[in-house]
Amino acid sequence: MIKQILGKIPRKHSKSGGESNFSGSSSLKRSDGATTTTTISAPYSAFDITNNSSNLKVNNNSRSSNENSVVPTSYEALPSFKDVPTSERQHLFVSKAKMCCVRFDFTGPTKNLREKDLKRQILLELVEYVASANEKFTENLMLEVVKMVSANIFRDFTPRPRENSNVLLDSLDFEDEEPHVDPAWSHLQVVYELLLRFIISPETDAKIAKRFIDHSFVMKLLHLFDSEIPSEREYLKSILHRIYGKFMVHRPYIRKTINNIFTCFVFEEEKHNGIAEFLEVFGSIINGFALPLKEEHKLFLVRTLIPLHKPKCLAMYHHQLSYCVTQFVEKDFKLADIVVRGLIKYWPVTNSTKELLFLNELEEVLEATHASEFQRCMVPLFREISSCLNSLHFQVAERALLLWNNDHIENLIKQNRKVILPIIFPSLERNARHHWNQSVRSLTLNVRKVFYDIDPDLFEECQVRFQEDESKEKEIEEKRESTWKLLEEVASKKVVSNEAILVRSTSSAS
Repeated sequence: MIKQILGKIPRKHSKSGGESNFSGSSSLKRSDGATTTTTISAPYSAFDITNNSSNLKVNNNSRSSNENSVVPTSYEALPSFKDVPTSERQHLFVSKAKMCCVRFDFTGPTKNLREKDLKRQILLELVEYVASANEKFTENLMLEVVKMVSANIFRDFTPRPRENSNVLLDSLDFEDEEPHVDPAWSHLQVVYELLLRFIISPETDAKIAKRFIDHSFVMKLLHLFDSEIPSEREYLKSILHRIYGKFMVHRPYIRKTINNIFTCFVFEEEKHNGIAEFLEVFGSIINGFALPLKEEHKLFLVRTLIPLHKPKCLAMYHHQLSYCVTQFVEKDFKLADIVVRGLIKYWPVTNSTKELLFLNELEEVLEATHASEFQRCMVPLFREISSCLNSLHFQVAERALLLWNNDHIENLIKQNRKVILPIIFPSLERNARHHWNQSVRSLTLNVRKVFYDIDPDLFEECQVRFQEDESKEKEIEEKRESTWKLLEEVASKKVVSNEAILVRSTSSAS
């Protein structure tokens, strides 16, 4: 009995490898010195294999119960799929998948070159088999695929130190930064390709596969979106989209988990590399929402998507975010008021770059807005637009004036001109008189002409009111100056007294 118990305890083996960083290289050197090239397609493209070599099996004596924690000391040859009967191919696939659970140390460029090359060849053959399979995958095969994929792709990321990160966020110059590289990407890329083709394969029965591609697997997959390598995030985006479509049981869980990631990003960390990819997946999900929209989906818009306008790094994912928000408005026009007021809530005050993004998104939202919803939000909206019209940043002022070039928005403004013109008229007048940029002045005159042509009486009424307000402001300014002069005269007399100095009632005007 004691011998049986001791026999089940795994022996210790030396740990020699792990994976850390990414690389986009797909060429490899074989042990004989020859260079071979294998093209791994981007998701949804053809898979081209130019390598044709035999595969090898890990010696059972070199592995512990944790297969991906050690590097094997020897391999034994395995036949290729074409050399075995059809009935034995899935069994051979399982054996090859178990071999690929071993992770190698890529920190040393000359370490285990032969074994790394062989593992890549095995992975390529597994991808080819899955892509061309014409029989249903067995439960055991699915289990081993998920085990092998998990052993290879699930790992902890070591964030790179960034000096002066606040300056980086303010400049929003993310494209100039070189992507992080991982030498293990030559293996990881093929593993991702295998997982993608396994999920989209018609031979994968979702009812069986969901036992292995479970909530735990999906959660770990979602955490990988924080990878710093764009090509990995592209694979993850495609895989997640396919999982969402094929495994309906996981849909609520996927939405909830991503929602939690968004909330943590907005209100706690403001650092995540995969927000754009998540939003791109959600763009397709929102497009498929049935009408009328569920309350859960509306809450996602209000509590998650709209607050995503808050972070400084909005430019990294704004295009995808704007698409998601616009999709909601197109599906339910009554949400336009909520969206516009949400944009006003997070409208930037000192960041002109973000202000331009907001104006671009605002035009897309207003283009899908009905007249009834427009009337509910037009007063606070055009107060904000009026401020943009007077912006010293000429691109902000110019972009706000270009809203009148949109026919639908212009019609909405014309229909509600009696409310809108009195709000923006002072800004139009100040621009026409004093703005430093010639283009802004020209666009301002065009907008003024539009209002004058459709309703000259209202225009003249606003002009008279503006002149009256201007004269009142001038009078108040004169009173303020006279008060300051009086105070200066009193101070110049250098009167030293404990009594309070009385000033005329003109001081109240200040």
